[in-house]
Amino acid sequence: MKVFNLLLNVVWLVFCGFWMALGYLVAALICFILIITIPFGIASLRIAGFVLWPFGRTTVDRPDAGSGSFIGNVIWVVFAGWWLALAHLITSIPLFLSIIGIPFGWANLKLIPISLMPLGREVVPSDQGFGGR
Repeated sequence: MKVFNLLLNVVWLVFCGFWMALGYLVAALICFILIITIPFGIASLRIAGFVLWPFGRTTVDRPDAGSGSFIGNVIWVVFAGWWLALAHLITSIPLFLSIIGIPFGWANLKLIPISLMPLGREVVPSDQGFGGR
């Protein structure tokens, strides 16, 4: 399974992962420049790493996330999240046009929720995502 995930991640990196991670890095840079939004920049960097290498990993809710994460996610959606979600949607379309790209198009669409609400989530190996914790 690890070899299969490696293969999927390499193909993903070439066709979509690098460009999407670049979008998250730009969002992080803007957040770091504005200083007060540094926590959003850290979340954006975390997602950039996930978007670069998503197969074999998933995101789960952090048990210690509270109302601050909810409020932060609302702010994030307004200023950056919807742009990144739109980018995932747009980049999934050409992936769906080829038979080989269909799984990658679905993977791209599955990243939309984390692009909209990154705070209060953490990236874990897939085997820990559903009851392994």
